[in-house]
Amino acid sequence: MTPSSEFNTYPARLSDAERDRALKVLRDGVAMGRLSHDTFIRRMELALTARRSEDLAVLTADLPPTESRLSRLVFGTVEAVSGFTVRLRRAWQAERLPKLLLPHPGNGRPLRIGRDAANGLRLTHETVSRVHAELSRQGGMWVLRDLGSTNGTTVNGRRVIGAAVVREGDQVGFGRMSFRLASN
Repeated sequence: MTPSSEFNTYPARLSDAERDRALKVLRDGVAMGRLSHDTFIRRMELALTARRSEDLAVLTADLPPTESRLSRLVFGTVEAVSGFTVRLRRAWQAERLPKLLLPHPGNGRPLRIGRDAANGLRLTHETVSRVHAELSRQGGMWVLRDLGSTNGTTVNGRRVIGAAVVREGDQVGFGRMSFRLASN
């Protein structure tokens, strides 16, 4: 070996805990109104593909890592009061909506949704595109991605632009078809 030989050392792979901490800071940033939904989605995608801790630090640099007790109290109260009607409407509709079971997390493959018979979940409604959306597990979270559908994909009444994080109990819509996400 010559002295001029260079050894490339690559940083250790990011741990799930590091990625989860960054995603929590991003979720808190959106909940506190410090990030728009679009910015959150873009940063979440970057966090899920980040290779170094420094990449995650850049994504959360403009967000406070923790909140003060007073701000948690104030924003928690405002969120509780302003979100009451949304939760009430969702609770009223939840029992009337058919359930969409989340795939088993160990499956590893995304669930394609649409009219085409090749999809994992075939919906034959005229407002559903042939290949409408995709549900996958990323970084410990469920992510619903619209695949360029004509009539749109929604989560809790909001249109999905690109992708959105979803969880059990959320209302999802494909065209004019709506479901409530449930686990096995």
